Amino acid sequence: MAEADGKSSVLNGGSEEPDPGEDQRGEGDASTATEGHSGSQAAPKEAGDGAKDKPMPDAEGVRVPGEEEEDTDSMDGSGLYSLTEEGERESEGGRRERVNERDAGKWPARKRNRPSGGTAHHSSSSDEDDEEEEEDQEEEEDEQAMDAWLGAELRDLSGPSWRAVPSLKSREIGRGSHQFVRRVCGARGLVQRLELQGRLERHTGCVNTLHFNPSGTRLASGSDDLRVVVWDWARRRAELEFDSGHKSNVFQAKFLPHSGDSTMAMCARDGQIRVAELSATQRCKSTKRVAQHKGAAHKLALEPDSPCSFLSAGEDAIVFGIDLRLDRPANKLVVVKEGDKKVGLYTIFVNPVNTHHFAVGGRDQYVRIYDQRKINENENNGVLKKFCPSHLVSSESKTNITCLVYSHDGTELLTSYNDEDIYLFDSSHSDGADYRRRYKGHRNNATVKGVNFYGPSSEFVVSGSDCGHIYLWDKVSARIVQFMEGDRGGVVNCLEPHPHLPGLATSGLDHDVKLWAPTAENPTGLKGLKDVMKKNKHERDEDSVRHGDQYDTQLLWFLMRHMRNRRPQRTRREGAEGDTDESWSSPDSSDEEDGGPDHVQCMSS
Repeated sequence: MAEADGKSSVLNGGSEEPDPGEDQRGEGDASTATEGHSGSQAAPKEAGDGAKDKPMPDAEGVRVPGEEEEDTDSMDGSGLYSLTEEGERESEGGRRERVNERDAGKWPARKRNRPSGGTAHHSSSSDEDDEEEEEDQEEEEDEQAMDAWLGAELRDLSGPSWRAVPSLKSREIGRGSHQFVRRVCGARGLVQRLELQGRLERHTGCVNTLHFNPSGTRLASGSDDLRVVVWDWARRRAELEFDSGHKSNVFQAKFLPHSGDSTMAMCARDGQIRVAELSATQRCKSTKRVAQHKGAAHKLALEPDSPCSFLSAGEDAIVFGIDLRLDRPANKLVVVKEGDKKVGLYTIFVNPVNTHHFAVGGRDQYVRIYDQRKINENENNGVLKKFCPSHLVSSESKTNITCLVYSHDGTELLTSYNDEDIYLFDSSHSDGADYRRRYKGHRNNATVKGVNFYGPSSEFVVSGSDCGHIYLWDKVSARIVQFMEGDRGGVVNCLEPHPHLPGLATSGLDHDVKLWAPTAENPTGLKGLKDVMKKNKHERDEDSVRHGDQYDTQLLWFLMRHMRNRRPQRTRREGAEGDTDESWSSPDSSDEEDGGPDHVQCMSS
């Protein structure tokens, strides 16, 4: 039954080695669906009342005899914790209060239909009890349906792929030392120990983009304050700060590969694609505009081995190929269409193995893959193949793709949909193939969310959320293995894993950059996860019923534009020797800036 699978899957989202007997239960165990707690909760209860408020320092009470050495070596804390948090252990009164808040729009109607005044005097108490029982039954059914949804399409976690003690012993004698760092970065035990290490504070607006240089020694960040900062992140200091030359929110700033960190490409809400030339003396020599979209440009796609070529995508549905060696760098590759209708773009990514292929996503539900060598707009609008979750193909809901990325070897495509879930596609499958994995629990509605792979072999999926948390899923099982509070402003948008070390940088509506590393003494207990996931799902369902997307977007756009217009005129700070609007754009370029609800401020990469 899906309900049973849902409850057991969610309650053991970090579980790698389940309790004894769990393997024999199977997915059809109905008791798992109706119980509010998993079997793994028994250990905290036996340990006393104080144990339930924090992760247990060791797992002697729940490990299967003979497996202690494996758990210790793997550093994996899975199986010791459940997703059931303190909120579910509250009294029935506390539970009822949460339900009242959740169903605030539904329950008052029932109360108004009840007898009142003198009539209520004659109604029997048994009738009121019956109504309360019906409400409790509805609540229980809602909980079971939610658990079934959260637990659907999950798989069992595999055993640990890395064990600390044997790996360290092998490295000491020189065996497999060249693979040591890669295996550490992809170890689930270290992902479960990620915690906040520090903040980088310099920007005065939302931080919309993060990008490590190829060696991982520098981190670039761009913001609504129109400035780009290059950080020595290890020392927590800014090495270079310069004016981007953009007129509106900077959405991306990336180091071009093999350029010696001297060339940076940028895009922004003003539709401009600009290139900054950096000097070895920590100065910005100049920034130049090389292309111009007729709407916001949210993403750039770098070619892994090229210091002078990259792609850009804009809300005008155009993909530019940009080659800095040419007199006119911008070349229009394709105008993305569905039938005769243009599809505005939010995201683009180049296949890291086959660099002729690139994928785009935007204002409809389709992932489109193109081959730069074979684009013929008269034949299938130039598309090589399209992917879409089967249930969204004919969906009436307005579903957009906010971000997509290829895996490290180009075999998989990860796609995040607004107010939907994250889907994994096999990029080698034929046109129209359905997704392979689905990742649930977060919410992607308020801004243009990013999504990324984590690990040298793309072992994990990482995403931010409107609830302000960072989620990491095991890619194969689709189970959440880490859950962290990432943004006080309430929204996490950008997630940039370090290219060589076990850690990542994140940003969102806060004006700082946060750094994370696996230094926690104990693995995560996933405290509070279940309530947050359910809250995200309920809010998503309520919004889909209200069909308030357009109103919400217009309101957000109006408020953010009003705030920006009230901001005092910035004075140009030092840091750039020269800045020019010299345009190398194609004849299709335009300097116009579109306005309206579709151009929301703080739309992050």
